Amino acid sequence: MKIALIGYGKMGHEIERILILRGHTVPLIIDVDNSAELTAENLKRAEVAIEFTTPATAFGNITTCLKAGIPVVCGTTGWLDHFEEARQLCEQQKGAFFYASNYSIGMNIFFEVNRRLAQLMEAYPQYDVTVEETHHTQKKDAPSGTAITIAEGILENLNRKKQWVCGVTTVPEELEITSVRRSVVAGIHTVTYESEADLITFTHNAKGRQGLAFGAVLAAEFLCGKQGIFTMKI
Repeated sequence: MKIALIGYGKMGHEIERILILRGHTVPLIIDVDNSAELTAENLKRAEVAIEFTTPATAFGNITTCLKAGIPVVCGTTGWLDHFEEARQLCEQQKGAFFYASNYSIGMNIFFEVNRRLAQLMEAYPQYDVTVEETHHTQKKDAPSGTAITIAEGILENLNRKKQWVCGVTTVPEELEITSVRRSVVAGIHTVTYESEADLITFTHNAKGRQGLAFGAVLAAEFLCGKQGIFTMKI
């Protein structure tokens, strides 16, 4: 397949490495230095685009791809205020759009276990629950999109929590998400249930970007020839 890369930072380089290993070609690479080259004409070189950029640029990049008729896989987080617009545009264009806050297969298994654990803990109100995420200092959004997905999975299944908040809270109905930034961390996400008697912790620790990049490539391979909106939800 011919796959365009939109965003050529550390993640973009890792995606490119996996694409080449899997026999794909990369006819178009867009980064901050040549962003003006993201045009419908240039996108014709590709069958699918993979977008990993910044919260400020993601929606514009997605819009360009969909209007050009190019299926797009997006892994950028922090732009979801515009998700409904992207969904409507995809439907209008009869296009294909794949979004996930995290493309790691292991993390998506974690999401499912997190939902099931919240269902089980509904019967035990003596346990409070919190979420913590740790990332590298270059990460632009906080909390991470992955942490928000985890929190949403809890809120859907644990009625005593009504909304998530960023930072420490003492309000019982609020689900606390704390964000830590350290120099070299690919991504650590921990859910903690705590009572006076004991503490249950559930953690996913990414060793690097390989799992995320591999999942994004699988998504691009899946998306080619499809129509509609897709996610990594198992």
